[in-house]
Parts: sequence; C-alpha cells; structure tokens
Amino acid sequence: MDNERQRGEIRTAESIPLVAASGSVQPSPGGLTTTEAQLRLAQFGANEPGGPQRFAAMEQFFGFLINPLVIILLIASIVSWILGERVNAAIIATMVLLSVSINFIQAYRSQQSADRLRSQVAPMCSVMRDGQWRDIHRHDLVPGDVIRLAAGDLVPADARLIESHDLYLQQAALTGEPLPVEKMAAPAPEAAQVTGGTAASPHMLAERPDMVLLGTSVVSGTATAEVIATGGKTAFGDIVARLAARPPETEFDHGMRRFGVLIMQTVVFLVLFVLVVNLGFRHQASPFESVLFAIALAVGMTPEFLPMITTVTLGQGALHMARKKVIVKHLAAIENFGSMDILCSDKTGTLTSGEMALDGHFDPFGGQSDLVLRAAYLNSTFETGIRSPLDTAILRRQPNALAEQDFRKLGEIPFDFDRRRLSVVVDGPEGRWLITKGAPEGVLALCTTCLVSGKQLPLTDETRARCLATYADLSSEGYRTVAVAQRVAPDQPSYHVADECDMTLIGFLAFLDPPLPDAHDILETLRQDGIQVKILTGDSELVAHHVCDAVGLDVSRIVLGDEIATMNEVTLARVAEQAQVFARVSPAQKNQIMLALKSRGHVVGFLGDGINDAPSLHVADVGISVASAVDIAKDAAEIILMEHDLRVLQQGVLEGRKAFGNVMKYLFMGTSSNFGNMFSMAGSALILPFLPMLPTQILLNNFLYDLAQVTIPTDNVDATFIRKPHRWEIKLIRDFMVFIGPISSVFDFLTFFVMLSVFHASEALFHTGWFVESLATQTLVLFIIRTAGNPLRSRPSRPLIVTIVAVVAAGIVVPYTPIGGALGFTPLPGLFFLFLAGATSVYLLLVEIVKRWLMRRRSYE
Repeated sequence: MDNERQRGEIRTAESIPLVAASGSVQPSPGGLTTTEAQLRLAQFGANEPGGPQRFAAMEQFFGFLINPLVIILLIASIVSWILGERVNAAIIATMVLLSVSINFIQAYRSQQSADRLRSQVAPMCSVMRDGQWRDIHRHDLVPGDVIRLAAGDLVPADARLIESHDLYLQQAALTGEPLPVEKMAAPAPEAAQVTGGTAASPHMLAERPDMVLLGTSVVSGTATAEVIATGGKTAFGDIVARLAARPPETEFDHGMRRFGVLIMQTVVFLVLFVLVVNLGFRHQASPFESVLFAIALAVGMTPEFLPMITTVTLGQGALHMARKKVIVKHLAAIENFGSMDILCSDKTGTLTSGEMALDGHFDPFGGQSDLVLRAAYLNSTFETGIRSPLDTAILRRQPNALAEQDFRKLGEIPFDFDRRRLSVVVDGPEGRWLITKGAPEGVLALCTTCLVSGKQLPLTDETRARCLATYADLSSEGYRTVAVAQRVAPDQPSYHVADECDMTLIGFLAFLDPPLPDAHDILETLRQDGIQVKILTGDSELVAHHVCDAVGLDVSRIVLGDEIATMNEVTLARVAEQAQVFARVSPAQKNQIMLALKSRGHVVGFLGDGINDAPSLHVADVGISVASAVDIAKDAAEIILMEHDLRVLQQGVLEGRKAFGNVMKYLFMGTSSNFGNMFSMAGSALILPFLPMLPTQILLNNFLYDLAQVTIPTDNVDATFIRKPHRWEIKLIRDFMVFIGPISSVFDFLTFFVMLSVFHASEALFHTGWFVESLATQTLVLFIIRTAGNPLRSRPSRPLIVTIVAVVAAGIVVPYTPIGGALGFTPLPGLFFLFLAGATSVYLLLVEIVKRWLMRRRSYE
C-alpha cells in the first residue's frame, strides 16, 4: 500500500540552521555519511547524558587510593622514610600499593565484564547513515543525524521534527505533565533557529511543538527528526548529571553502609584503647612505633578488601546469570534480585504465551459477525500507535472482499492508558467513518445504539444488559475481549477525543491466550524458593479469574482497581499482602500496590515490557524486563531477561542468591577473625612489655589473610541457602564478631602463654609464633564459616581450597626465608607445630559449635 495513503497527511518542515553549544553544525536532512558521523563523534563526544567517561580506569584506581586508612598508612610510610626507617617504609608502601592494585585489577575487570554485558541490551535507535536506515547504539548518535521514531521508542537525543504523523510523546520526566503531548513538524515559515545545549530550560524546549527531547518517550505515531544536541548538551543532560551525583540507595548499599558504621565504631574503640595503653604504660616501643602499631591495628580490623570481594563476587554472579540468559545492568541489583520475595507481573506473557489468536468475532448479542472483523481490521491497519499483539492477531485474519486501497486514512485519535481505546477515521466506498476499538467498558460508555443482524437498536437498559452479558460470557471463558464501535465521521481538518461520542456498538472480538503448559509448575517452584507471584492486570476480573485459577493461583479474592481507589495506605498494604490477583488496575495503581508491599518490609520485583510499565519498573526494588521489550522499559529495568520465561527469571534469582551468599561469607569471616585478632592485640598491650607483632608483620598477616579470601567469589553455596531470599543480617554479623571473635582471642592468649612459658621466646620468636598461629586459625576457619551446615558435607570450590592452603603454607615458610629475616621473623622449633595442630583443631571445633548456635538463633541457613 502506498506510504502516503497509509500515513495520511504528512507535516513537513524545511531544514533549519543548527547551532550547538560548542560550534555550528550544518543540517543534513538526508542523513550523514559514516565519515561525517565519526568526525562529529570526535567533536561532540558520545551521546551520554552524564558526559563522556574518560580516564575511568585512573579514576577508579585513585578512588581506591584515597581510602582514609590507605592515606594514613602512606603518610606513616613517608614519616618512616624521613626518620630513617627505610626498610619499614618500603614494606608498608609495598603492602598498601599491592592491596590497592589487586583491588583495582579485580574490580576493574569485573566492571568491564558488566559493561560488556550491558552493551548487549544498550538502547538502539534508527538513524540514516550513508543514505540508508540503520540501527545503531544510542551513544553513537551525533548532531546532524536524521533519526526515525515510532511508538515505544525512547527519544535518543534532542531533535527537531522534520516530518511527523499523529505523534504523541510522554514528557513527564521533564515537565511532570502526566498526559501525552502531541508534537508536529513546524511549517517552513515558522521554523526558528534552534540552539543546542542547555541554554533554554527543559520546560521551554518541551513546550515547542516541533521539538522532541532526550528523556521523553513516544506513546504513539511516527516521525523523522534531525538531531540538534547530544549527551551532556541536551536539555536533559544537566538533570542526569545531578541525578548521577546522588544515586538512590539500594538495599545492598543500605546494608553496606550499616556494616561500615559497625566496623568504624569497633575500629575507633580498639585503636584508641591500644594507643592509650601503649603510650600510658610506657612500653619499650617508641611513641612513633605505638602510633604505627595502632594504625596497623586499624587496617587489620577493617575489611579493606570488601569492595574488591563484593565487586568480584557480584561481577562473577552477573557472568553466571548471563549464561542463564539474564543480563544485569547494575551489579548492586543482584542482591535485590536474590532478596526478592514478591514478584509482581502482568499475566500476559508470564502465565500465558503472550501470542494472541483471534478466536471469534461476535455482534453485541453474541452472534457471528463479519462486520466486526472488517471494522477492526481497518482500525488496526491504519493505526500508527502501539502495535499490540491484538492488532497482530487481527491483521492475520483479513476479511474477504476488503481492498485496502479503496480506503484512505483521514485521522487518528491515539491510544492512551486512561481511555484504553484507539480510533481512526477512514474514507472509503461507504463514506467517512470513525472506528473505535478498545476496552469494552470504555467503548460501551460512548455508545447510544448497537447493531444486531443488520438492525440498529437503541441502547436501552435491556439491550445494554444483553451486550454486557455477551461480554461477561466471553470473559468467563478466558477470552480477552475487545469492543468495536463506529459512527459517521464529521468533515473536519482533525479529530480529537471529543469526537468519540454517539457511537454504535457493532460487536466484540474474542482473543485467546491460553495458559502456558508449565506455568503451574514454575509458579510452584518460585513458591518453594520463597517468591510469591502477584498478578497485576488491566484485564477484567473474569479473564483474570479464568487464567489464574488454571495455573493454581489463589483467586478467592480478586482486588479491583475501583476498590483500590477507595483504600487508604494502611488498608491497601494489608490487602496487597493477602491477595494474589489484582484486576482492572491502572499503571498508577500498580505503583500503589508495590509501594504498599514495600512498606510492609517486602523486597518487590516487577516484570514489565511495555511503555506503561516504566514507572512501575522504577518503583520496584528491582525492575525486570525482557530483551524484546520497548526501549523505555529496558532502560528503566535493572535486570533484562533474554527470554520472556519465568524459568529464566527463577534461575537468575538463584544465581543472585549465590553471589550474595558469598559476600556474606566474607563478612562473617572478616569481622569475626579480624575482631578476634585485634582484640588479642589490644589485650596484649596490657600484659606484654613489647608489641605482640610489629606493624609490618601485622600488614603482611592481613595481606596474606585477605589473599586467601580472593577466591570466595568462586565458592559453592549451600542449596539450603539459595532456596529462600536473604537480606542483610547486620545483627548476625555483629553476633559473629562478638561471639566467635573472642574464641580466636582465647587461643591467641593460649599461644602467648605457650610461647613465653614453654619456649621462653625472645621478642622475635614470640612475633613469629603468633604470626603463624594467627594466620593459620583465622584462615582455616573459612572452611567452617563458609557454610551454615556441616563443613564436612559442604564442598568448597577448588580455587578456594588452593588459596587457603597456599596462604597457610606461605605463613609457615616465610620465617625460614631471607624475607622473613628482613621482617623480623626467626625459625620456629619443631615442637611448636605440634601445638599449632592441636590448638587449631580444637579452635575450629569450638567455632563450629558456636556457629551452629548462632545460625539457629537467627534462622539463617
């Protein structure tokens, strides 16, 4: 069919000069060549609202380097050098820089992996290059490019319309206006020079009918436009920059912050205590050495490898999830994904295949009617808005003796989610008609007559009741029902919502989207994994009841949108927890339901793929979309499923729980072992005439200990752990520190006694003995703490076994090497290792007993 006839009247505008913030760019209405685009990309930078990410690697490295504790250690190294203690200075600097370097390398590699995964779902845009339409990544767009827009697209940059047809944009992100706004290309005399950059406010530019801006989305219609500004020079750029400076705190970030407060409080107390005792009791250690010892103590207590362990663990989790066809856009979302205990979703494509089939077309009283199919076919053929699965099903059933070329489109009243209907005006052999299809309740409200067996009947209470009965019968059988109405259209230049009146109901279309064969099984699997699925649908309660009952959801209480409108927050929160199915709900009401669930302490996920799902994806703790979704939904989501399948989602959730479980292992081990060792050091300051371990030895001990944990991200996670959602357990971490840490101290003090009373150790021998015992116990305890169950039945990963054994072996061997001599170590007597084996075995047994008690106490497994 001729494109001009299909689109109707096309509004065009002459090309106008373009002035960007950094210079002048001549318009190219026919598109750019690849060479021109590359030159402009170099001139204006990537189309990223937050600005180009240059030198990201160096920024990340210095981000690790400016850690307060690292700065203190480097200052101490400089002071040591000035005072002539150059060996100590070099060792301190080496330990610090090596720790920071390992942290940086691992974190940067993981971030690069995550970036590669995100690039697989990067928003695309349709642009004319070298005279052909191509799909390119949005960040490669440059000023002067000609782009093509359609319903469901995110506007990829600030642009001036060249031509448009029935174009409606959602601009709420810029203006706060909830309803879509019509946009059209300005005629040549009205086209004014457009200034790129942020000289004009977003509101001013958004009010221009010929401008489309980054941050808005196409609700309906089509257009071509010329890009005038990209990246940070867009009206949206400075808004994004401000938002990027204050990202919202996720559940994972909140937990990390609370953990940091716990550690800081403990560190401050211990360091001040040790410093006061050492200086006050005037031990042989010099004041400078005491200060250095206190600083090293702080390093030993602080899990400075936590960012690296967290990033690597979540990064590997993202890679494993990618193999399960789940793409993670933001690493912190993995914890939210694994913690999710409620999943909200529409039923279409989740419980059903989402592939609608037109199963019947009926008149208002339920008889077969070809007229309904004919009118609906014309409506779907000429609409330029959101081409839904219903339209696709209609267009597969072209009526006999219908020649599209005999009809001409005159106008369109686009679909919106409040009216839930769409109208087109066509001119054909039988005259000019306005044809409307949409939700039966809304369409029936517009009608004053109905057409049955070729007779037009007034819509009295009796005939309206019969029409509603037909609709109810179809819905109760599981059909998705759409009403079709028409009226003679007036002769006027354009058509609006007010023209949808005094219509004639001509019948109903019945669509069938049967439940997926395995929907019942996967819902049961999710329930066993601690995830409750709640269906939030705009469909009628009859259709929702039929489908949800077939897959085993509780349909004893179906909450309607009209009921939600009358509830206060407290009532809605209670009802939202109890009910599993919500019908006839608007996008705004979906948000209300999820906020109500979050207020009750639930971690809520939302699965959506449509334009109207974007707000809900933002509101949820974790927004989940699919690769086939519209751009705005994928952009709003944090998790992208490469297949619209709940089994894919369930596998992704389990991988997220594994990643979070490994992060918690590090926290349990780090806080308990570190606290125990630091408690021992603090206590030793009261009873020893010398420092229990030299600052450089503490740093080496801490470095080897952290090195043993680098492979925690590879570790296996107990099946019992991943079978239910977990959240940050700060109280459990504190309990591990308070109860298990002192057990380590008991054996440290036992080592002190043995070294002094049995071996009559010199200062060097004492340092060496405690260094080896401390490293062995706090490293081997990971085999106990890594599982909530029996450590003999829970198999650790091979890399973890290798690193733990290697670190313990290195700690034993170092005193016998030249490096050990430089660090102040001396060889240990053979009898010491017999004591070491016995003490370590008893220590691990006691930790296992206390660990079991703590886990049962907090129901953490």
